[in-house]
Amino acid sequence: MFAFNRVVRGPGSPSAMPVTSQLLRGFPRAKVLASSLLPCQQHQAQSGPAAHRPRSGRPSRMWQGHQHSRSYRTTTVLGSYILTPPQVNSILKANEYSFKVPEFDGKNVSSVMGFESNQLPANAPIEDRRSAATCLQTRGMLLGVFDGHAGCACAQALSERLFYYIAVSMLPHNTLCELEAAVEAGRPLSPILQWHKHPNDYFSKEAQTLYFNSLRTYWQELIDLTSPGDIPETREALLNAFKRLDSDISLEAQVGDPNAYLHYWVLRVAFSGATACVAHINGSDLFIANSGDARAVLGVQAEDGSFSAHTLSNDHSAQNEEEVARIRAEHPPSERKTVIRQDRLLGLLMPLRAFGDVKFKWSIELQKGVLESGPDQLHENEHTKFIPPNYHTPPYLTAEPEITYHKLRPQDRFMVIGSDGLWETLHRQEVVRIVGEYLTGVHLRQPLKVGGYKVTLGQMQGLLEERKARISSAFEDQNSATHLIRHAVGNNEFGTVDHERLSKMLSLPEELARMYRDDITIIISQFNPHVFGAQRPEAQC
Repeated sequence: MFAFNRVVRGPGSPSAMPVTSQLLRGFPRAKVLASSLLPCQQHQAQSGPAAHRPRSGRPSRMWQGHQHSRSYRTTTVLGSYILTPPQVNSILKANEYSFKVPEFDGKNVSSVMGFESNQLPANAPIEDRRSAATCLQTRGMLLGVFDGHAGCACAQALSERLFYYIAVSMLPHNTLCELEAAVEAGRPLSPILQWHKHPNDYFSKEAQTLYFNSLRTYWQELIDLTSPGDIPETREALLNAFKRLDSDISLEAQVGDPNAYLHYWVLRVAFSGATACVAHINGSDLFIANSGDARAVLGVQAEDGSFSAHTLSNDHSAQNEEEVARIRAEHPPSERKTVIRQDRLLGLLMPLRAFGDVKFKWSIELQKGVLESGPDQLHENEHTKFIPPNYHTPPYLTAEPEITYHKLRPQDRFMVIGSDGLWETLHRQEVVRIVGEYLTGVHLRQPLKVGGYKVTLGQMQGLLEERKARISSAFEDQNSATHLIRHAVGNNEFGTVDHERLSKMLSLPEELARMYRDDITIIISQFNPHVFGAQRPEAQC
């Protein structure tokens, strides 16, 4: 058997299906169980200004203005109704997943004790994706959140492919040669990834051959570019993997495919877009590769038990002055006022780095040529019919990641990777406090904040009694990511979870949900401080 991967699934998940084709064994397969993912696989155009524009007043991250803070006004939610607590829990827990690193001789010798993740859709289908896997060659753990826009196709492709590109980029020259020799001779391969997957995490079986052939071409080129004994650096490997996958997405769309479905699929992947925030954790070495506005934040515990937030990534948005300066420097002075307009790239795209989005990368001639030879379904997609305004000197967009490094310390207790739907609703310090209290089981009684509201003594007494009553049930969730989503969606102006508010937000119909929040995807990894404490102290980065 071609053992190119291993799949580890959560409780109750289907076992991996036997793979019959030699080339198709390179990528895992899973039955699509989540109905929210089904439209992404149908021959329907999900992208384009009209398709992606909000169906109501909540701004879209691609086409409309950006809101940095949001106040949930439940009085305007007319189409919602009160859900019971079991119904709320059923919705919140539908996509949760947890993985615990196995112990050896009763001890956990890994720097990562495990992770928990969850997703809550706002779009239909959800445009976020997530991935988690262990690099079997380096023993490092890979965790990634992918936030799609103009459809889910690009984020879906990243969730299936990016970790393979990273794993291959990290292989030494000799191992790459062994890999190629085994494929050439038709021999079984040693696994390079062990996936940790929720049953709902879809993998496209139709595109496996295409994806594998592109990946093989990549490692063949790495063999030619390296020498025996070469061992790549993690930073360089992450950089190369991001850039090469984005290049392959573009090339596959230009070349097309004899199979009509695959031809349409590669064009959908290329014309939609997605941001990516990926962590590679190996011992005390933590690398973050970020392209876009998803974010990674570290939870640091002080001696008094309190938690503080240490941001590990920078948002690539118009609020990042260095990022805006970078883009303006790459284009003529005559475009200074048009390259970033209304805090968006060419007045349209909010993240300033992303995979796909070839409308912001290809020349006008190339776009027209590819579209003219494309399938009829693509011609019906409004997103492909327009050229961005003031489009003079492409490319305007890159998927090249910004890579940061952190040497983990005993006080570094956990890390939260989240799509921007999380950070729009909660400040990073509040995120770290909520997760820290959940993981430690210690609920710090901070002063009750009323956010400038005028309250009577009776109302204040009621708030204090309500908070006291909630402490006993504050940790009812079995998953820290679920607990965080509960707060992100249900927090009221006083910083506590309001069941009525949470119920109304979760019962919003599809056409209203996007007004009030974005898709939320969260991965929380918990570190083993004993491993870091046993290591020799080194200079912190």
